[in-house]
Amino acid sequence: MSTSMIDRSAVEQIVRQIALEYLNRGKGTAAPELKVQTSSRHMHVCRADMDILFGPGSELTFDRPLYQEGNFAAKETVTIVGPRGRLISNLRILGPMRKQSQVELAFTDAIMLGITEIPVRLSGDIEGTAGAIIIGPKGVVELKQGVIRAAIHVHMNPTEAAYFGVSKGDRMKLRVGGEAGVTFNNVHVRIDPTSRLNVHMDTDEANACGLHRAKDLELFK
Repeated sequence: MSTSMIDRSAVEQIVRQIALEYLNRGKGTAAPELKVQTSSRHMHVCRADMDILFGPGSELTFDRPLYQEGNFAAKETVTIVGPRGRLISNLRILGPMRKQSQVELAFTDAIMLGITEIPVRLSGDIEGTAGAIIIGPKGVVELKQGVIRAAIHVHMNPTEAAYFGVSKGDRMKLRVGGEAGVTFNNVHVRIDPTSRLNVHMDTDEANACGLHRAKDLELFK
């Protein structure tokens, strides 16, 4: 046998160690609490568009906190107008302000507005997406791009990510049990030190799986 070849027993030992580490992952550690929520249509606004829609120097007014720390639903709402003149009023703005404006809709919302091409994207990934006209109490903004259907995703902190054995950008599965049980296969992983374990899906997805009545939820790799 060539001395350059790896000894078989050494390879077997490495394989056994990896297998044991995988099988023991998370044992002795309580499973983190999973919260699955419906993310209804909403808008994120940038400073420049806020000035046009609500007036120079205006700020978002806190209405209620969201599950992720530092995020909130604002009292401010706008009207979005689609390419065929159809509109949705009372579109809620979520804070804090972002570097660029974007609108997150369910597929049925987009169809109603006459937007036939709406890509599934993670928040912030708006390059090449559809635009729309946004009407506020003080002015009108024409978004050249930024209308998306938000991809189903899970927020988690590094400790929770270690429990599941996942990294940022990975995809997981979410099983929703019940009479209308569904398994979602492409749940995008987003990791941040301030996050709490929380899956966001749009209203179409929530209605399809009967989320409002579901009690049996499982997130897995």
